[in-house]
Amino acid sequence: MRYLLFLFLSLHLVASTLHLATSTNPSRLNPILATDSSSAEISGFLFNGLVKYDKDLSTIVGDLAKSFYFEDDKTLIFKLHENVKWHDGEKMGAGDVVFTYNVLISSKISSPYSANFRFVQSVEAVDELTIRVKYKEPYFKALEIWMMGILPQHLLKEEQNLMNSSFNTKPIGTGAYKLAQLEHSKNILLEAFDGYFEGRAKIDTISFHVIADPMTRFLMLKSGELDVGSIEPMQYERQLGSDFFEKFNIYETISQSYTYLGFNLRNEKFQNPKVREALSLAINREELTDILFFSHAKVCTGPFLPNTPAFNENVKAPKQNIQKAKALLKEAGYDAKNPFTFEIATSNSSDIRPYAAQILQHQLKEAGVIVTLRVMEWQAFLNMVVFPHKFESVLLGWGLSPTPDPYMFWHSKSDKKGGFNLVGYHNTKMDTMIEESQSMVDSKELAALWREMFAIITDANPYLFLFIPNSITAVNKNIKHIEPAPSGIWHNYIKWEK
Repeated sequence: MRYLLFLFLSLHLVASTLHLATSTNPSRLNPILATDSSSAEISGFLFNGLVKYDKDLSTIVGDLAKSFYFEDDKTLIFKLHENVKWHDGEKMGAGDVVFTYNVLISSKISSPYSANFRFVQSVEAVDELTIRVKYKEPYFKALEIWMMGILPQHLLKEEQNLMNSSFNTKPIGTGAYKLAQLEHSKNILLEAFDGYFEGRAKIDTISFHVIADPMTRFLMLKSGELDVGSIEPMQYERQLGSDFFEKFNIYETISQSYTYLGFNLRNEKFQNPKVREALSLAINREELTDILFFSHAKVCTGPFLPNTPAFNENVKAPKQNIQKAKALLKEAGYDAKNPFTFEIATSNSSDIRPYAAQILQHQLKEAGVIVTLRVMEWQAFLNMVVFPHKFESVLLGWGLSPTPDPYMFWHSKSDKKGGFNLVGYHNTKMDTMIEESQSMVDSKELAALWREMFAIITDANPYLFLFIPNSITAVNKNIKHIEPAPSGIWHNYIKWEK
């Protein structure tokens, strides 16, 4: 009898492990410091915000907050669930929310998310389960900023240096899963948290395999070693047989992200708008998209995504015009004897971007532009190139919220250490427009201003906006209760069974 019970438990444990892959080691498993995709993805299982988007990305609903309401246009009240616990068993409460806010606005940390809280006047714990947030003025993202993960006051209140704290590799959150093991370049194991306030997740363990090489990740997915994985369009169209589709369901939707080539505008060679326009006219976005994605992507025309109020449908992607590109370069002082040269830096964490860089290199050569390429491992790319701004151009992407926040990417004050204005875009008119937009509560007026920003940014060519890929996800058919939605498949992961 004991043997049978042991065998049952062993089989149950094996059957309830969800195998995933991440391309890089997470840098900090701390929601207010998670700026890379691996850290953000894993932190999402470990921490909760006060609110979140619903599965349709249409409405903000409660997360740690059981309810919320506006007392007036500058005062927001949150009521917390009574039964939320930290992974160490301590009770979570309003004091943790106040603490997280104070950390975010502290000069001791460098977080791009701090900018979201610049309109907050005060955050007060009314009682153990009630928080009052007062804003300096009405703020269009008053609710959305509280999707930020909440930190445990009882563990971090004495912490002197959160940037380098051991908490970032041994996090304690309120999420459906808790960290069980962190082996860099090997495995990251998460275990279902028995005390999760929405009920214990059905799958016991999530195992993240750290696999830098995209082809290795693909082969692991094909062999069934991974349960869920992203598929590139070429793989989908050319490298998968009927046996794969017998084992996996495919979910495809347009992603909430775009890829761009960003110029370092602090560099004198990119400060001439004729040069940036020439480079834009020298590339063929349709060809790039067709080669890389077949029919599984669309050309990106600007900084805000389609199907959002900020999208400006009147702005079209420039068509390739080699003759005009050469003429503009000549006006800027470049020709066959003195060609314009620059480097594109990118990461190998995706096999698409190195290929995209090669295609751009070939296209730009037609206009007499000489491009060199630098492809790096993701963490080295971020820490040595992107955040120190030590690049001429970067091939990167942004994942965006359904409610865009131009401040994070396009305001001059976001050109700072840890900020997301990576290319150093400065425009006083844009700064003013962004500042005006922050307090707009009329949705039509706000959308019109966003669309105007869209046109101004695109016209200046700080980025060459390239493509919006589809997200193609393969999920093992043994996993039950998947419910695809505009937000993707992960919105109900605590109900999944395997």
